[in-house]
Amino acid sequence: MASYIIRRLALMIPTLFGILLINFLVIQAAPGGPVERSLAQLQGIGGQTTLGGSAGDLSAANASAGPGYRGSQGLSAELVAEIEKQYGFDKSASERFGDMIWQFAQFDLGSSFYRDIPVLDLVLEKLPVSLSLGLWSTLLIYLIAVPLGIRKARHPGSRFDVWSSGAIIVAYAIPGFLLALLLIIVFAGGSYWQWFPMQGLSSEGAANLPWFQRALDYAHHLVLPTLCLTLGGLATLTLFTRNSFLEELQKPYVLTARAKGASEQRVLWGHVFRNAMLIIIAGLPATLFGILFTGAFLIEVIFNLDGLGLLSYESVINRDYPVIFGTLFLFTLMGMLLRLFGDLCYRWVDPRIDFSRAGS
Repeated sequence: MASYIIRRLALMIPTLFGILLINFLVIQAAPGGPVERSLAQLQGIGGQTTLGGSAGDLSAANASAGPGYRGSQGLSAELVAEIEKQYGFDKSASERFGDMIWQFAQFDLGSSFYRDIPVLDLVLEKLPVSLSLGLWSTLLIYLIAVPLGIRKARHPGSRFDVWSSGAIIVAYAIPGFLLALLLIIVFAGGSYWQWFPMQGLSSEGAANLPWFQRALDYAHHLVLPTLCLTLGGLATLTLFTRNSFLEELQKPYVLTARAKGASEQRVLWGHVFRNAMLIIIAGLPATLFGILFTGAFLIEVIFNLDGLGLLSYESVINRDYPVIFGTLFLFTLMGMLLRLFGDLCYRWVDPRIDFSRAGS
């Protein structure tokens, strides 16, 4: 087991390098950048970032403008060079990438271009919002999906199995952002009722309320975004649970236990549950990671929740490269560590699994 963990940890290094390199090349090819954004703001263009050409492209904008950015027309070469140095674009792309990798190796994620805050501090500041949203959603998903999947497995093909499968598949098919807009329209004062707040995680003046009223206010704001994430992740886990339990219920050891006179409750919870829950427990880290850093992205933007999803969206819009690459590095590293933890959960649930004999 120790050798397997060491191999997996060692493989994370080239994987991280490859992901960062690919994203770095993509962003270099994308139009706009922090330098052009600053130049546009200086000229009063309104901070547009798509002025043509990448942020590191110093080729001629047109015949009359001479060498430099398109947004640098009318600005002195010294000012443009100073802005390039401020954002590190006085170096070549390979030098910038090398510096970034060296900083990341020391777990130095740099500082935001526009917030003047270290990226790690910024992530830690936004993490509680995303973490609370993800934890509540994951908890609700497991509390609903596992019992629902078990009941469906015990009565396969029944009317309950058919209509519940149809309901969760329909819920899964609705995009999260569309469901969020629908909930806002219906329940947040859009066109019908105003039962829940439209955005944010606290009401105005909530800081002055007693702790239990603050908790209720916080829960009130979390209802709609949590509901969006829960419905989106419910279908997969429910069907996984159903199929896993259904497969175990058809195995010979279940027939043997029943032939020996074991009750259905004993068969289900004493024999089937441990084996069937293997894939479900092992999938918990991946489920939590997906909700935290993937599923919550648009939900946080729509409900204006100041978490990691909204931070990522704003950093892309503003071309805040340190935040983009810093969060990419952290999320990728956390994702790989959680997948490793998921594999270890297999071993914990079923000691018969031996990764040391695996070739990977």
